Amino acid sequence: MESIDFSKLDKVFIIAELSANHNGRLETAIETIRAAKRAGADAIKLQTYTADSMTINSSKINFTINNGSIWDGKSFYELYQEAHTPWEWHPRLFEVAKEEGLICFSSPFDKKSVDFLHNLKVPCYKIASFEITDIPLIEYVASKGKPIILSTGIARFEDIELALKTIRSISDIQIVLLKCTSSYPTPLEEANLAMIPEFENYFGVIPGLSDHTLGSTAPIVATCLGAKIIEKHFILDRSIGGPDASFSLDEKEFTQLVKDIRSAEVAIGKVGYTLSKNQEKARDFSRSLFIIKDVDDGEIIDHTNVRSLRPNAGIAPKNLPLILGKKFKGTYTKGTPLQEKMFYD
Repeated sequence: MESIDFSKLDKVFIIAELSANHNGRLETAIETIRAAKRAGADAIKLQTYTADSMTINSSKINFTINNGSIWDGKSFYELYQEAHTPWEWHPRLFEVAKEEGLICFSSPFDKKSVDFLHNLKVPCYKIASFEITDIPLIEYVASKGKPIILSTGIARFEDIELALKTIRSISDIQIVLLKCTSSYPTPLEEANLAMIPEFENYFGVIPGLSDHTLGSTAPIVATCLGAKIIEKHFILDRSIGGPDASFSLDEKEFTQLVKDIRSAEVAIGKVGYTLSKNQEKARDFSRSLFIIKDVDDGEIIDHTNVRSLRPNAGIAPKNLPLILGKKFKGTYTKGTPLQEKMFYD
């Protein structure tokens, strides 16, 4: 598949993140992709790793999760063993996505997975938040010459700056920078969506959101702030469980998310001063100059016989100072809209 040109998107690019929401069943993964299409997603994203490529199988304290997350108590190895998407599934999942008209790509986590995805001809790569500090990995991904979507969930300013500098030193590929908060689920007060226009203006990238909040509020706000890409975890049904189930949207919720984003796009519109048909019609309710009592030919126009009133049927109120003191040309009754032909110059 050719690279995606994110600069030419005519609408927000909505990514359904499969992640671990297949629960270890290929059939579930396939049906999730089909459901993502029904829900209105533009793309499906996988994660390409093995437990052994992520960590080692150790029960030592450093390898046990204990930081207040939803995965506390598990070892890193146990989590990734449960959550990984088997590599042998990938060709089939890419095939199903193509059948559904969805773009399919993935997050690699080591050089081997980068090469694996390269052979599958992915149109772009995603660098996960926790890998933004893995500069050798970012260098290797950049060497493949495909657009990179970079998530910033744990990134300090210097991490973002170094990652972007690294990519740009290797290639002039497109870079998408996603505002992200690596908290699962993310409280709305930690979403900090004001960073989206900052990313675009300061770093010169295409901005977006990788969202872990509940609901669609954050994606709607992100869209209004200029996000071009929205990524959200997607699951068939949260009742199937799994490591990411609690902060993933089901098909009904994701469908509503897509509708809300598309509605936000329509509401944003574009910069311009041309009025719509409805606005032009509404100008009938604006003010104009009316004769407010019966007047005779030659009578002087003043505030006692001409006023600015609704509706818009006469000449504009801005002309009143220029008209005061002139004389009526003809006889007119109260309620007549004032026209230029009705007074002497």
